[in-house]
Amino acid sequence: MNPPAPVSAQHRSFLAFDFGTQRTGVASGNRLLGSATPQATIAAKGDARFAQIEARIREWQPDALVVGVPFHPDGAEHENTRAARKFARQLHGRFGLPVYEVDERYSTTEALAGGARDADAASACIILEQFLRGLD
Repeated sequence: MNPPAPVSAQHRSFLAFDFGTQRTGVASGNRLLGSATPQATIAAKGDARFAQIEARIREWQPDALVVGVPFHPDGAEHENTRAARKFARQLHGRFGLPVYEVDERYSTTEALAGGARDADAASACIILEQFLRGLD
């Protein structure tokens, strides 16, 4: 994984994404509260997915975006790792916002164990809260 870029103190609000080929979980959150709130999961691909993301960005006006990047338990990359990183690059390219990556191993397992009805949105919350805990 690339070394994380420093997070600007000016970045206060965030949208996080749990990328999947069929569905993308979304959560919003902010640095002040250090918590995340699930948003409706996006069940679209390609341009339709990005159109829905654009609408969320307009609604929430985040300072930056966070993307969960999955790895094998031993830290090795796999096809979904590459797909999530490509998604992160596309977000940055399309919307011009800073994009931070978070190791999201086990986020879906944790969401399901917690009884989440929407595991994708719950995973996005877990990803964002993990990111926020790592801030100064």
